[in-house]
Amino acid sequence: MDVKSAFLNGILQEQVYVDQLPGFILQGHEQKVLHLVKALYGLRQAPRACYSKPDESLIQLEFQRSTSDHAIYLRGTGARHLVMGVYVDDLVIMGGNQVDIDTFKAEMKSTFKMSDLGLLHYYLGLQVTQSKEGITVCQSAYAAKILEAADLSECKSSCTPMEPQLKLSKLSSAPTVDATFYRSIVGSLRYLVNSRPDLAYSVGYISRFMENPTTKHLGAVKRVLRYVAGTLHYRCHYKRKKGAQLIGFSDSDLASDVDTRKSTTGVLFFLGDNIITWQSQKQKIVPLSSCEAEYIAGTTAACQGIWLAWLLAELRGEEAGAINLKIDNQSAIVLSRNPVFHYSSKHIDVRYHFIRECVEENRVQIQSMGTSKQLADILTKALGRERFCDLRSRIGVRNVQLAHRD
Repeated sequence: MDVKSAFLNGILQEQVYVDQLPGFILQGHEQKVLHLVKALYGLRQAPRACYSKPDESLIQLEFQRSTSDHAIYLRGTGARHLVMGVYVDDLVIMGGNQVDIDTFKAEMKSTFKMSDLGLLHYYLGLQVTQSKEGITVCQSAYAAKILEAADLSECKSSCTPMEPQLKLSKLSSAPTVDATFYRSIVGSLRYLVNSRPDLAYSVGYISRFMENPTTKHLGAVKRVLRYVAGTLHYRCHYKRKKGAQLIGFSDSDLASDVDTRKSTTGVLFFLGDNIITWQSQKQKIVPLSSCEAEYIAGTTAACQGIWLAWLLAELRGEEAGAINLKIDNQSAIVLSRNPVFHYSSKHIDVRYHFIRECVEENRVQIQSMGTSKQLADILTKALGRERFCDLRSRIGVRNVQLAHRD
């Protein structure tokens, strides 16, 4: 559902005044201003005021705001359980009872002017397809627009988004390029990562050079675009499975950044066989060993995993259980399970010892795995074609056109 003129529903709590509009100035009161009661588009207070009105209405309709994510509201239990996600003026309603859904729609229409858009097909730029086989999420139309903006719609495709072992530097001596164009394309690609985990590392890497991009950096961007051109119909596919468990993968490289010698963290979380969240980012400190880099990545994964466990428990109406986190570095596993600080870990920032506390309290269960089975490897470095394609298929990114032909 969509709320019409959402920002105009918010009641302002602050004293806000505006000048009279040209053509609507009252004679004899030219020096006076207007007192705003409701929010206007472009007003700084508008988003908060806009959120307060539906929040108040949903609470009155006996919904409970999720403690894990304030954009999610819950009502009822069992077969009559309703879940609603809110993003500004867009509402996504989920439930197992159609009568309850229709009743809720009628309640919202009595309070707001709303449009009923029917079954979810398009949301915040994401194309959603629902069938008996499962759900697919993609941004193929959006990706095509990016290629058109970069004038690469008819380009030759690439099998991988980055050359293996590619190293770029901010201190490149190559000629500079239009920074505005570079930032525009990279910014667009960053939004495309919302449905393409296989692009997370490469897009994150080229984002590091937006301050002063050169032809070398632009060449890397074009390589990513050529990969997108060849995989327009790839998307995340989700299969239905009851009782699916939360499983995380944590990985890191070592000192891959040429300029700062910082490492890259890669985190994946699956609900059963379905990938639900992914993260690839440069670490904030310079690790002294691969053990420390993996330990820091594990802490990042633990924070994300515990939040997901809380959210999942709320949606299911049960207690949050321990998450399974898979790490391929034995030294990092030993360090996370060791409650005693020793010389090899005393220099590590206190914040990164959070994972050790989680393991002690059994909120996180660390599991060892071989490097060849580490799915988060796709988020930490540029891989060769064979390894990249293998990991891409294993994390659930598939070509839907080929699947339909089969």
